[in-house]
Amino acid sequence: MADSRIRKTVWFAAALWLAASWVGATPVAAEESGGIRGVVVDPTGAPVQGAKVRASGPSGELEAVTGFRGEFSFGVEAGEYRLVIQAAGFREESVTARAPQDGQEALKIVLHLAGRYEMVTVVEKAGYRVPQVESGLKTPALLLDVPQSVTVISRDLIQDQMVASIADAVRYIPGVTAQQGENNRDQLTIRGNTTTADFFLNGVRDDVQYFRDVYNLERIEALKGPNAMIFGRGGGGGVINRVTKSPELSPLGEITLLGGSFNNKRTTLDLNRPLTDRAAFRLNGMFEDSGSFRDYVTLRRYGINPALALKPFGGARLTLSYERLRDDRVADRGVPSYQGRPAEVPISTFYGNPADSHAGARVHLGTALLEWQLGGLLVRNRTLAGDYDRGYQNFVPGAVTADRSFVSISAYNSSTHRRNVFNQTDLVASVQTGGVRHSLLAGFEAGRQRTFNLRNTGYFNGASATVLVPYSQPLVTDPLGFRQSPTDANNRVTNWALSGYLQDQMELTRRLRAVLGLRLESFDLRHHNHRNGEVLSRRDRLVSPRAGLVWKPWMPVSVYTSLSVSYLPSSGDQFAALTSVTQQMKPEKFTNYEAGLKWDLARGLTLTTALYRLDRTNTRAVDPNDPGRILQTGSQRSNGFELGWNGVIGRGWSIAGGYGWQDVYIRTDTAAARAGLKAAQAPRHTFSLWNHYQLHPRLGLAMGVVSRSAMFAAVDNAVTLPGYATADAAAFYSLSEALRLQVNVDNVTGRTYYVNAHNNTNISPGRPRSARVGLTVRF
Repeated sequence: MADSRIRKTVWFAAALWLAASWVGATPVAAEESGGIRGVVVDPTGAPVQGAKVRASGPSGELEAVTGFRGEFSFGVEAGEYRLVIQAAGFREESVTARAPQDGQEALKIVLHLAGRYEMVTVVEKAGYRVPQVESGLKTPALLLDVPQSVTVISRDLIQDQMVASIADAVRYIPGVTAQQGENNRDQLTIRGNTTTADFFLNGVRDDVQYFRDVYNLERIEALKGPNAMIFGRGGGGGVINRVTKSPELSPLGEITLLGGSFNNKRTTLDLNRPLTDRAAFRLNGMFEDSGSFRDYVTLRRYGINPALALKPFGGARLTLSYERLRDDRVADRGVPSYQGRPAEVPISTFYGNPADSHAGARVHLGTALLEWQLGGLLVRNRTLAGDYDRGYQNFVPGAVTADRSFVSISAYNSSTHRRNVFNQTDLVASVQTGGVRHSLLAGFEAGRQRTFNLRNTGYFNGASATVLVPYSQPLVTDPLGFRQSPTDANNRVTNWALSGYLQDQMELTRRLRAVLGLRLESFDLRHHNHRNGEVLSRRDRLVSPRAGLVWKPWMPVSVYTSLSVSYLPSSGDQFAALTSVTQQMKPEKFTNYEAGLKWDLARGLTLTTALYRLDRTNTRAVDPNDPGRILQTGSQRSNGFELGWNGVIGRGWSIAGGYGWQDVYIRTDTAAARAGLKAAQAPRHTFSLWNHYQLHPRLGLAMGVVSRSAMFAAVDNAVTLPGYATADAAAFYSLSEALRLQVNVDNVTGRTYYVNAHNNTNISPGRPRSARVGLTVRF
């Protein structure tokens, strides 16, 4: 009780500090003395937010990102500096400035729109590094200044690796592994914690279980460790944030045609056109019709995403977007296990009846973003409305008999229809209190979600929920009907979330920064069971703090430490776990302690390290003295180290990837596992390295290696998925400024391996040696 009072006192004091920063601060003057300062604007005079500014001179190589008013500043030694300014859709500009600027006006740098020729000219690859993000602090910031481990998969890396899914993308992110997800959804393990819901679209929750595509993405951001202050409830191990392509005031057009092994066929379109000097339109599209190395498995999907950007008046910018995605595929649960290992069957072997196995998703996403600069205040309002209709029917391999003669098969179908509406409003201001500069954020988020769930069990020959089929010929031909079992779901869930949050980024000295934030969240859920009429409800009040400190011993180097907290309500990440028992349970708590170092080398290479301890507490456990009673004494601990590399290490040589070490174990008994067991699908070691070398302005070669150590398929540690290492290769040739030919070969050595699982008897083999050829046409 005393500890609880102390914690409450600490966070109350933190809230008072944040409030005092807002009330007692004064706006930062544009004529602040010392160093180099300036603003970056477009030809209309509107500020350019998020532009990268590089300074080189007596203080070495420095970088900054323009704020919402287009402002930037460097605290540097006296002398002459060359500034290079870059922003998407604009020509690169360079100017010379002298420090200090005492008594002089801030520099005003005008960026000019890039012409069509500049958008298609073939140039040497600049590397895969993305130096700044907005999602880490809800304001544009260098990754060096974010006290958290963040890995960014850029659009160039997505293109070079022919990435088409989230699972493909995270292979090169240390600390993140993809699970099978019953082969009907994205499912990840982040720092030892599994999730199907911690996915965001431009910072807004996109938590339904389905397979997301990457055709309309600018980049994919993995923010590791809980960060409910920014993203709200959940995200115990971290989150994946997709950043979509935005309309720009410069023309571009690109079509990619792709074909390859196993009847792989895919087409993507990216078309951007300025309508006026204050309006632009962008259209992204995708169509795929592919087979698989797995017998009978096919995929057919398409997506279309038009977007419109306007500058209706003054300092306002409005962006409207709509995405329609349809995905249909054969549901495939992989192969079973035998004696603690994946079954030794051909990796193409299908279990069940492919004619009755299907998974589909129909997704409609509409978004609106309004950014309005009112003097020294930025007002940002973002709305997302989503309608998701997804379902699947599958056959599930089970246990293999002791003599390997037969394997058990079961079946079921499940459907989910969810409608999401979220609205976020942020207020951002730069102010000064004494000698401390503050970037202040205040925000409010409201969301409503309504979900309908229905599940039916398959009965073979009208009676049995399982059937035995020959181990070597596991196709099912028995008549099958579906109806509800006593435990199958038929429910409606409605939940409301209201949040308020404050954050203060403090520049205490030239080399020392601090981040302090707090989110207060109300989460209300109502669960209606259509089978028995039972109505359950629960309300949680969540307090999620964040604190971080960043020290720059040299300007390209930052050393940080951070503390963050998040909560997962007892209904689970898909709201399906609320029962009369869990209704009484407190949310699970995730507490992350982290320290790390980030280093931007002069050539454009970023090295990052993170050392962390992540504790998951309030997990359900069975009372040893009363098996019918549930306690919240269970816990899990993740200890880990991450090393990442991204950027250019020599002329024409770009790399991306990282190494991760983690030890994730059950610390005290839970309802699912006893203390000492290892978490499911959390390998001790992971390693990835992608190399792209530009031999000639028109010719490039690439080689990638992905490796992981052995891991357990489930938390009971009964089945082990062996470790593996695979190699991929690629070649790129620019036939002209408008034509680019690309060949990718996956698993060059043809190694047999097992990439992930859903449980002990649903294991997914990895892709065998295969090739894909792509032709990109720019216009």
